[in-house]
Amino acid sequence: MGKKIIIVGGGPAGYVSAIRGAQLGAEVHLIEKSSLGGTCLNVGCIPTKVLLHASDFYHKARTAAVPGVNTTAELDWPAVLAHKEQVVNRLTGGVSWLLEKAKVQVHSGFARVLPGLRVQVGGDTLSADAIILATGSANTAIPFHGSDLEGILDSTAALALRELPKSVAIIGGGVIGVEFATLFTQLGVETTVVEMQPEVLPTVDGEIAALLRQKLTGDGVRIYTSASLTGVEKGEGKLSVQLDQGGQGLSIQAEKVLVAVGRRPNTAGMGLEELGVAMDRGAILVDAHYQTSIAGLYAVGDCNAKLMLAHAAMEQGLAAIGHSMGLHAEGRQSPIPSCVYTSPEIASVGLTEEQVKEKGLPYTTGRFPLGGNGKAIIEGEDGLIKILTDKEYGEILGVHMIGPKVTEMIAEAALCMDMEGTVDDLIHAVHAHPTVSEALGEAAMAVLGKGIHS
Repeated sequence: MGKKIIIVGGGPAGYVSAIRGAQLGAEVHLIEKSSLGGTCLNVGCIPTKVLLHASDFYHKARTAAVPGVNTTAELDWPAVLAHKEQVVNRLTGGVSWLLEKAKVQVHSGFARVLPGLRVQVGGDTLSADAIILATGSANTAIPFHGSDLEGILDSTAALALRELPKSVAIIGGGVIGVEFATLFTQLGVETTVVEMQPEVLPTVDGEIAALLRQKLTGDGVRIYTSASLTGVEKGEGKLSVQLDQGGQGLSIQAEKVLVAVGRRPNTAGMGLEELGVAMDRGAILVDAHYQTSIAGLYAVGDCNAKLMLAHAAMEQGLAAIGHSMGLHAEGRQSPIPSCVYTSPEIASVGLTEEQVKEKGLPYTTGRFPLGGNGKAIIEGEDGLIKILTDKEYGEILGVHMIGPKVTEMIAEAALCMDMEGTVDDLIHAVHAHPTVSEALGEAAMAVLGKGIHS
């Protein structure tokens, strides 16, 4: 098609957009200031899951989780970190190879957007028919007394700890916070979580979040909800973390303090304000095609703050590049699943029960506890599958799971919802036995009051 596209950012949204643009015949230039793969591959999803995989295996071996199999386990933390780096390097190297194969021209440096769909990087100025901003996000920093003390960490620093601390206080009980809580407590670190909201994982279905909290506390994690950080002071060998919980002052001691209160769009210093790009608290405002207030300038992934998930960023990137090349005239919003890699895992797609109630939608709920699932019992795991459907037609409004391997199962529910499927479609899909996925069909039957194994 003879178009020239500039993509700023080499994370999931950026490199996927670049490859698709090249496939569509565009001359594609990708600008990355740091490492290809972005936060996800370098200091986010991938390295976190490597460490969680190791911690889960270590925990199960140490606690003899399989009856009749007696084991001893020794943790070699430097070897775990080395494996993490090997995985990261392999995947980021793979991204580099894919871009090279697609003949995408990669530029290293910080990009500044100029009028007339131009981008300055280093001493060069590039012009294009369209620009796609895929600049990602950064850890949110919060001001508090003692924020500059040694031992205060963000998630990036926590992934690179050369030695495990004996204790850690995690400020923030969202996805990042509870994943790190799982990681640390499985490795034998005394772990505390502090969350401002009444429950951990405030964006997750409340029933599912409560089950995770019960599991975490059962594993020894101390959790303070409706609590906020007021400051940190240096003590003897530990940090003293000061909290306010309902007007009552509390103090907890920890060797390290991990601040995990979320992420913010990476948009500063790029010249967007000077261009007049419409923004809201640092997030770039976009339309259904992910086009900004300036024609030909798009923003995808975390920088538009619509949904800060790598797979959502990839889909947005594909939509934006398609629109910039004259394809996909109508923007299409597919249901996006969300996953939390705790133990047990959490996966969901669609509306939570709280959101359904808030919208005033008539609905029916089907639940299936994994205590009735043969494969879950074999693996010594528990959990719940929960389905919310439209009361009149049975259209699926939301699916929420907590249990083993549910992050692998949620795609079935997402596909069904994308096809505007009903609970009958899930019921008639034959699930292999014995699998945890059978529970999805059982929960679907429970919606109609016809569950077999519950």
